[in-house]
Amino acid sequence: MIIIMRPGAEEAQIERVVDRVRAAGLDVHVSRGVERTIIGVKGASHEVRTEPFALLPGVDDVLRVLKPYKLAAREFHAEPSTVNVRGTVFGGKDIVMVAGPCSIEGEQTLREIAGVVRHAGAKGLRGGAFKPRSSPYSFQGMGEDGLRIMRQVADELDLLVQTEAINSRSLELVVQYADIVQIGARNMQNYELLKEVGATRVPVVLKRGMAASLEDLLLSAEYVLHGGNEQVILCERGIRTFETSTRNTLDLSAVPALKELTHLPVMVDPSHASGHREYVPSLALAAVAAGCDALLVEVHSHPDEAKSDGAQSLLPDDFADLMYRVRAVARAVGRSV
Repeated sequence: MIIIMRPGAEEAQIERVVDRVRAAGLDVHVSRGVERTIIGVKGASHEVRTEPFALLPGVDDVLRVLKPYKLAAREFHAEPSTVNVRGTVFGGKDIVMVAGPCSIEGEQTLREIAGVVRHAGAKGLRGGAFKPRSSPYSFQGMGEDGLRIMRQVADELDLLVQTEAINSRSLELVVQYADIVQIGARNMQNYELLKEVGATRVPVVLKRGMAASLEDLLLSAEYVLHGGNEQVILCERGIRTFETSTRNTLDLSAVPALKELTHLPVMVDPSHASGHREYVPSLALAAVAAGCDALLVEVHSHPDEAKSDGAQSLLPDDFADLMYRVRAVARAVGRSV
């Protein structure tokens, strides 16, 4: 249930509504917009009559949110949300580029790649210190040593750090080093981990599972939001279909669909969607045209020697060219980079 306050409602009126909601044994979430305040009611609100709240001073309307996700729903927060990470805004006019290697492989390699993406205009550095791989024999990441290297290199170049947490133990380490915690596709429905992320208050990129519907994704986001962490960015990274010419199938329709269903910013990862570097630029440009707020791209200076996902990593010159073209498409759709 959401309670919509009238434009210009006084703070005392808002507080009175909040007190009544809590008195009914329900949780409350207050969202203050530019024109009006919306009060989200969390709990078994279907069992509570709406009339007593509708009659309170300052209340304009009371609506039941029929979707299983509440806090992520567009009805709860009509205006698009933004996530501000140390001055870089996800969900605003600018398309934010986060780029780097799939895995942190060592200081020299990471420094080389970070310099390339920073010079081209990226705002964030991506790289995995903990790698959940399909094969137990594949490179699993450098752990805390990798996080330490990534933080040092990013600080020298004024880049944000985005890296993945795969369980409770890794989450404790990641939040010490990262600006943005990434929850990968394989952990999208790891609800206990999502609860812990919700308690961190650290910005999070939540990747769509390879067999997950958009409702599944939004319900996973709801776990984080319900835990009190409002800094959630959704990420479309391709889903599993019958097509075998690409690693996954990038669901570009997810971008406008999510924009209608939710207020949360949307990132697109064309690298994991395609699995082939030659397809990444086209998919990235299409994602910008579709309305995404950020791109997550893999880049490697020596992809043939990469310990993971070299085939989908752009070469430095190709990444620089992509940034040039992204700026052009962004301008065409009224955005900037």
